[in-house]
Amino acid sequence: MGGSFISVVAHRVPRRESVVGPRSRCPSCGTQIAAYDNIPVFSWLLLRGHARCCGTRISARYPITELALGVLYAGTVLVLWDDPAEVALGLVFVTTLVAITLTDLELRLIPNKILVVATALGVGIVAATDPSSLPERVAAAAAAGGLLFAAALAYPRGMGLGDVKLAAVMGLFLGRNVAPAILVALLTGSVVGLIMIARHGAAARKQAIPFGPFLALGGVVGLLAGDQLVDWYLATFS
Repeated sequence: MGGSFISVVAHRVPRRESVVGPRSRCPSCGTQIAAYDNIPVFSWLLLRGHARCCGTRISARYPITELALGVLYAGTVLVLWDDPAEVALGLVFVTTLVAITLTDLELRLIPNKILVVATALGVGIVAATDPSSLPERVAAAAAAGGLLFAAALAYPRGMGLGDVKLAAVMGLFLGRNVAPAILVALLTGSVVGLIMIARHGAAARKQAIPFGPFLALGGVVGLLAGDQLVDWYLATFS
């Protein structure tokens, strides 16, 4: 699934619209977008960020999403290339992370449908290729989801149930590597929060910051460098 399709998923799923049809239309005038104007990144550059039909400005988030997902796909294949099953899991995982990042940034929402589809695909791949790892993955899902659920109970304004469910899905995909993923998410979220407080003072406490993108960043770190981080920790502190 390319970045263009993921942008469609992130836009339509929260609005309960089909991701199969109709074809993409200009959000301003409703004109159907031609295939040659829907080429990832290049079409946006050729059109100079404006719709061909009516000249409306096209958000830069579309080429950024397409480029980011392409980079994540390439990184996943390069890092995990010697294990096809892990490559397949990784591609599904980063696709999910990009989709929920878009929905959480725009709507402060992590759709259940996206998480359910990701879970079904992940379980299916693991069951077919490495069923013995399922208990560890389920335990990691329970631990990650339980940790964030406790945080949501303690600070409901700062953590939502969507974040809890995303953490559980991350545990399913990452297994033990969900530990550094959650740590990275918490650290980066805290740093951004402190920066906002330093800039805006007490008013920053009233500004909602979606935590999904921080979890997504942690998920990428866990996927691509989790084994090394866990091994380093165990070698250093055990």
